[in-house]
Amino acid sequence: MTKENSIKLFEQQQVRTEWDEDQEKWYFSVIDVIAILTESKDATAYWRKLKQRLKQEGNQTVTNLHGLKMTAKDGKKRKTDVADTEQLFRLIQSVPSPKAEPFKIWIAKVAKERIDEIEDPEIGFDRLMETYLKKGYSKQWVNQRLKSIEVRKELTDEWEERGVKKGMEYAILTNEITKAWSGFDVKNYKKLKGLKKENLRDNMSNLELVLNMLAEATTTEISKEKKPKSFTANKEIA
Repeated sequence: MTKENSIKLFEQQQVRTEWDEDQEKWYFSVIDVIAILTESKDATAYWRKLKQRLKQEGNQTVTNLHGLKMTAKDGKKRKTDVADTEQLFRLIQSVPSPKAEPFKIWIAKVAKERIDEIEDPEIGFDRLMETYLKKGYSKQWVNQRLKSIEVRKELTDEWEERGVKKGMEYAILTNEITKAWSGFDVKNYKKLKGLKKENLRDNMSNLELVLNMLAEATTTEISKEKKPKSFTANKEIA
């Protein structure tokens, strides 16, 4: 099951989500939703009591919830209850909150935007550009950043075809490429820039983005030519 992690914002508050490509649906962190709707200082405790009550009432929505590992505030992956759009609509009905209706509208919008992006990927790039511009990046930088995303996707598609595993192996190869053009591994590069959990590429200059794109594009072309059949061979190319 292929998933895509992301964080969505509702009134500037974060909601952890995962897109399941196989089922073509979003999963939302229930705890994050409860925190927004109730404004509780301990959303976990609130959800625990609500979940127990709903189970006692025979609520099938709670029984059928999934558990997925999501990144917690401390940066570690922890298993948490998640709900798809339909399940979330039903759960919201059990939480008295003036934000319930606006939140339902927001969920529907998030779901629709993803379907639109699948049918027309260019829409996703337009939305991403708008997001970066709102954060204060220049249009020139945003164009470079979007191009870097395209180049990165070509590289990861090539890695996938060569049997490289997502996660740790992708990270190791990325580290090798970063060291090759910058002289720093990813960890020390972020340290140099004073970054912690922030995205390194979002904090690169135009020149850094270009150099990184060149390195990744070159890696892709060499891989297509040599067709490596092992992780070690992919690492040598990187």
